[in-house]
Amino acid sequence: MLGATLDTPAFPLPPDTATAPRPRRAGWAAAAVLVATVSLTVLAFPPFRVPEAAYALLFPALFWAYHRPAWRLYLGTMFAAQALAWTVLLGWLHHVTWLGLLLLGPFIGAWVGVWFVAARWVMPRLPGQTAPVRLLAVLGLAGGWVVVEWTRSWLLGGFPWLPLSASQWERVSILQVAPYTGAYGISFVLVMMNLGFAAYAHRLFRERATGINKRSQEFFLALFLLLTCVSLHLTEAFNRRGQTVPVGRVAIVQPKIAQEIKWDPQRAPAILEVLRRVTLEAAASRPDLILWPEAVTPLAVRGDETVRLWVEGLVREARAPLVLGSIAIEQPGQPGESWRNGAFLVTPAEGVAPNYYVKRRLVPFGEYVPLRPLIGWIGKFVPIGGDFAPGETSSPLLTPVAGSALAAGPLICYEDIFPGLARGSVLGGSDLLVVLTNNGWFGEGGAAEQHAAHAVLRAVETRRPVLRCGNAGWSGWIDEFGVIRARLTDEAGSLYFRGFRTLVVTRDPRWIGRSTPYVAWGDWFVLLSAALAAGAGLLLRTAPRPPPAGGA
Repeated sequence: MLGATLDTPAFPLPPDTATAPRPRRAGWAAAAVLVATVSLTVLAFPPFRVPEAAYALLFPALFWAYHRPAWRLYLGTMFAAQALAWTVLLGWLHHVTWLGLLLLGPFIGAWVGVWFVAARWVMPRLPGQTAPVRLLAVLGLAGGWVVVEWTRSWLLGGFPWLPLSASQWERVSILQVAPYTGAYGISFVLVMMNLGFAAYAHRLFRERATGINKRSQEFFLALFLLLTCVSLHLTEAFNRRGQTVPVGRVAIVQPKIAQEIKWDPQRAPAILEVLRRVTLEAAASRPDLILWPEAVTPLAVRGDETVRLWVEGLVREARAPLVLGSIAIEQPGQPGESWRNGAFLVTPAEGVAPNYYVKRRLVPFGEYVPLRPLIGWIGKFVPIGGDFAPGETSSPLLTPVAGSALAAGPLICYEDIFPGLARGSVLGGSDLLVVLTNNGWFGEGGAAEQHAAHAVLRAVETRRPVLRCGNAGWSGWIDEFGVIRARLTDEAGSLYFRGFRTLVVTRDPRWIGRSTPYVAWGDWFVLLSAALAAGAGLLLRTAPRPPPAGGA
């Protein structure tokens, strides 16, 4: 077996799988797999409401891989399918730059598509192998998927947008494994279900198994993992009945400031008037806390004395503390001047607090230009200042809410798509997570819901409520178990509107001051997945040849 080439069977195959298909037949198979993969991948994620497609989006490619298609045809088809699917999923990016969409979509598609190299190598080697070998092989493939998703969170700056787990953001029954494994465990189970379906289909339709041999151990292992997730959900649903304590009344303000006027100095008075009007309307509902979105003031609340005094005056008039996103300019006008994207606490009694949160993960070409000496000519698509300085700490904002001090852990812009940042905030002492974002450049397509799906994962991983405030949407409250308890919409049901809503927020006392296994241990499941992938690869290369027929 060690001397076999990638296209040479490691053991005798049934006649109908050992013979390569004719070119015309192979072309039709490739086209069918491409269409099915793209369709299922796009449908699985928001804004579409077909999360069950995630249980089958890998099935066409896996079932086809069993038949030993030519390597060039298979990988070409899968890379094309992923590039097309991701270009569609990231279609909102055209509001920022068409060039970015046409580059990033295929790039992410190729990144995810690396996994299909392993799938093409593994799947044809499974028929005829013993059950333990096959089970370790599929566990290794699922582990490989997790490793690929993990690399997306840090490699080349990181862009972990829409991991497979995000497709289930409205299906809490499968989410409850995340406090133990992180969202990676959800992706693992979904990939296992795809592998199980493919194995079962191959056993029935290609191996033509009959009687007791029709059973697929791969499928039953995948089903066991899925049922484990469901049992965790049922256990949590039973244990949390009536287990809530009040946090307070939180008013979420959506000013809906258009991106094209946001940084126009001549529009600053009008923008401030919008903020004042909507905030005072929210204050009439007597909230304990008011939230504004990311970078909401047209001028820096720290570094511009006029804006600071204006915000402090408004907060005194509203008689409620405010957490807002704004720009900080440190040492303005001096050689050491630096710009920061921050979250600030403002109270009626003390004004703008001296300590504030600084965004840790900056947007490439939005807040800084990577490799500026080489590609600085590209510039930024946000027309303010120079490069921003990143934050280094995850310290929460100690916010007075309903007579007590609440540690609010801010996440700015797209920081909630990085699981490590939310974990760091909880390790830093956060009682809840507050996402302040500006989705103005997304347009009014599906990107707001795609973005919000990540906040659901962060809530479940950390067992912390998440309050989310967007410039125009998606805004709302997600509880510790991933249940969307409130979602701001207007009378027509649209996310995209100017206004506010005051929410009565609660939390589960069982998780106050406690850390989940994921928060405490970090990405241990990624290490396990990598070990499974490596072990499966080694076993398949060294496993003895099975008999020509039969097998468990």
